[in-house]
Amino acid sequence: MILIALGANLPGPDGRDALATCRAAAALLDGLPGLRLRALSRWYATAPVPPSPESPDYVNGVARLSRRPGAAAPDPAALLAALQGIEQRFGRVRPYPNAPRTLDLDLIDLEGALREAPDPILPHPRAHLRGFVLAPLADVAPAWVHPRLGAPVAALLAGAEAAGVRALG
Repeated sequence: MILIALGANLPGPDGRDALATCRAAAALLDGLPGLRLRALSRWYATAPVPPSPESPDYVNGVARLSRRPGAAAPDPAALLAALQGIEQRFGRVRPYPNAPRTLDLDLIDLEGALREAPDPILPHPRAHLRGFVLAPLADVAPAWVHPRLGAPVAALLAGAEAAGVRALG
């Protein structure tokens, strides 16, 4: 299983709101070479982390992908590059850490791989601390166990900062 977190809190260059951008980006994940979109979480609204009064709330979700039949295991660096290409398509810029953004795609887990370097680090080094990742992750992979920590997503979510994470719709 491959888990990708999606998030945005700024309108895209085409004027789409954050939710529409995330939905469009999720659809593009199904077109990644050798991969297929299997599930998409509910969408969540979350306050920026760290808190920023001038920054709008984020829209967050998680997509679960799998390999298409006969496809080789994805190369982590190539998958990260493909995700960054989608971000750029939606106007992502990186002026400073934790800046508001039109789209953020994070590779959370790649078939349980453990990788310290180079980028991407797997599993994502901070996913287990983020309620805005864990809540939607639990929607699409309720039996997921963190490959490094051995903890199930429900336990991680119970211990994470999930204040301000609320389902949309």
